[in-house]
Amino acid sequence: MMKNTPKTVAFHTLGCKLNYAETSTISRQFEAAGYIKVDFQSAADLYVINTCSVTENADKEFRKIVNRAKRQAPASKVAVIGCYAQLRPEAIIESSAVDLVLGMKEKFNLLDHIQFEDNFHAPLVVQDTAVEELHGCIPSYSLGDRTRSFLKIQDGCDYPCTYCTIPMARGLSRSLDPESLILQAKEIAANGVKEIVLTGVNVGDYRFGKNIVLLDLLKMLDQVEGIERIRISSIEPNLLTDEIIEFVAKSTSILPHFHIPLQAGSDKILSLMKRRYAVNLFVDRIQSVRKLLPNAGLGVDVIVGFPGEGEAEFNQTRDLLESLDISYLHVFTYSERPNTPAINFPDKVDLRERKSRNKVLTELSNSKNHGFSLRQINKPAQVLFETYREGMLSGMTENYLKVWVPAESDTLINHTVSIELTGVKEKKLLGMILQ
Repeated sequence: MMKNTPKTVAFHTLGCKLNYAETSTISRQFEAAGYIKVDFQSAADLYVINTCSVTENADKEFRKIVNRAKRQAPASKVAVIGCYAQLRPEAIIESSAVDLVLGMKEKFNLLDHIQFEDNFHAPLVVQDTAVEELHGCIPSYSLGDRTRSFLKIQDGCDYPCTYCTIPMARGLSRSLDPESLILQAKEIAANGVKEIVLTGVNVGDYRFGKNIVLLDLLKMLDQVEGIERIRISSIEPNLLTDEIIEFVAKSTSILPHFHIPLQAGSDKILSLMKRRYAVNLFVDRIQSVRKLLPNAGLGVDVIVGFPGEGEAEFNQTRDLLESLDISYLHVFTYSERPNTPAINFPDKVDLRERKSRNKVLTELSNSKNHGFSLRQINKPAQVLFETYREGMLSGMTENYLKVWVPAESDTLINHTVSIELTGVKEKKLLGMILQ
């Protein structure tokens, strides 16, 4: 390592699990080069922020994080990578005290840019590449969490959803070679990690070569020794096939947990969003999962306040979600994103009404999650324990419920243990270890 190269580096990730996988991979590059990785709350020579562009809140949070880093270490350098860096490098430069901005093509070369630019004492460098020039897919997976790793299998998206900036930031859909993914899964297992979460922009669109699709990859990963649990992070309803559901129902490692974006329960709004399904297909997918996996965890994404969503359309969404046998919701308040078609749509929803609708569906999510938890009581479950505090171990069940059980020590952390779910107290699902 060169004499004046920063000795400490700190990372902060905004957004999705895919970003976490990529940040972890980049951080390992720095550690291999001799840098000392420190917590982002500590003083560092270099701060790296991996950004998101999905919501306006992510943009605002980014600026706060830059300011926090500069307060902690005024002489530090700040490098910005990720989706926001790809889409709006000029805005980053104008609104924050950053030193280096790298778009999607160059973010995995961050270490080279820092060393090349006169040991990072050079003026600001901006590396943004046209999205059409983004080809290939850089392997990435996260380490650092003792129990779980996010494994990137795919990047980019071919879907033209009118509210979304991700295709503009990450380009068209492309997938990693399954053989390389198997090798990475084995590396993850060798590090003692028990659970892999498959991540990407559009995981269900995984395809490599002429014939290999997501189902084939799942079958391959199912055979990797040392990995006890594999989750699919999110999958579009039109890509969740009967064959995938049937395989999960038979598999010993692919977990019975699906997170399926709905976004709206109104066909009118789905059409405006340019989603690739109608409400009846979504309902059919939920029913197909429940038929084979009655206790599966089922999460749903939904956006409130999209242009054209009047009271009638919102009620359609709420009523649909109330009728579905699901486990929880991720509720997003629509925010206008630059250069998306929806930003110019008429019939915008008042901001206060958007927040009000978010509150309604958040309360519905809490109710759904509580009801799903109550259904699991007196049933056995497998829990991968993650934390220990004040005499209680906590971890996640196969179907994505967080459970607390009494224990005398933390020796069972990173072990999958059979338990029985015993009750709910103060919004916590409780269990006891089976002897």
